Amino acid sequence: MNFKTRTLTALREARAKNAPKSALVGLDGFVDTIVKPVAQRTGQGEAFTPIETITEFAQRIAGAAGKSTNIEFYPLMEKLGGNGPIMAYALIAAGTRLTYVGALGRPSLHAVFHDFASKAEIVSLCEPATTTAAEFKDGKLMLGQLSSLDTITLETIDAVMGAENFRKTLATSDLVALVNWTMIPNMTAIFESLVNEVLPTLPALEGRVFFFDLADPEKRSREDLLEVLQIIARFGAFGSVTLGLNLKEAQRVHAELGFAARGESEDDLKTTAADIRTNLGLATVVVHPRQSAACATAQGTSWVPGPYTDKPLITTGAGDHFNAGFVQGQLLGLDPEGCLALGVCTSGHYVRTAKSPSLDDLEKFLASWD
Repeated sequence: MNFKTRTLTALREARAKNAPKSALVGLDGFVDTIVKPVAQRTGQGEAFTPIETITEFAQRIAGAAGKSTNIEFYPLMEKLGGNGPIMAYALIAAGTRLTYVGALGRPSLHAVFHDFASKAEIVSLCEPATTTAAEFKDGKLMLGQLSSLDTITLETIDAVMGAENFRKTLATSDLVALVNWTMIPNMTAIFESLVNEVLPTLPALEGRVFFFDLADPEKRSREDLLEVLQIIARFGAFGSVTLGLNLKEAQRVHAELGFAARGESEDDLKTTAADIRTNLGLATVVVHPRQSAACATAQGTSWVPGPYTDKPLITTGAGDHFNAGFVQGQLLGLDPEGCLALGVCTSGHYVRTAKSPSLDDLEKFLASWD
């Protein structure tokens, strides 16, 4: 029996015996405009040849040094964005009851979040940030304007949501996912207040999962990164902590913790995850490059290949969908291999369809994955 068959069997059994779980997710919020950079225009609208790769785009920019240039971004769609909202939307699609706290528009929600708000309990703290996401065959460039996120603090959450309501929601959530540390300047302070002042006052909840996603910490200092990693580890006193990392993030964290560089092979990914988990004392560390995923727990390491496609309909949000699938597996009680498989299938379905999959969709995807 291969991992796909094992996961499909485990998923069906878990769905039959598990009631829907609840999640609290935050704290960011973006309006994403997905664009294609234009290499040469031959007519109006979509009549153009796109810039296909980041290398080609870089060459176009480098050619403007000492001069100037104009690069057109052709808009493909405007959608809800941010690590938190995308992950939350995917969890909702899989049947999780959800409360979202973040930057979705204030005093009124931005239009891209209206459908989201019809499916979840929403607490909006401030205006959303914005991202222009330029997609290429070999990756994507996320060009952001983030100043509204500066206002996100624990004091703001308490003022808008109500301190008692926020603490009640924390206390009753099976999953607490706090993501996009890199782009929210006060996130470390929020984490510290939670572990020092808030969580010690709340009743224990069996099986609670804390999930963290750093969101590309390249622009943050080594000192900032090491500080927040130590604080994240302290959440383990109040539940099971999972740290989710894409390949670039994992390699940065691995290096800053003092380990030798590793590559992208199955063994390298498993070793990277295990090194980080052991060093920080976390329950789970998961590493997800584009074509596979690995995780480490106290019981050992697991790895699965991904259903990679070289012709995705969309790539922005693929990592957030992986995260949602992985933690959905944890909420359902799947083993680490099953959580990885659910993660890559959630991401794989999304990049092919631009839609967040239901658990029925994931069963079909697993059953038809060749």
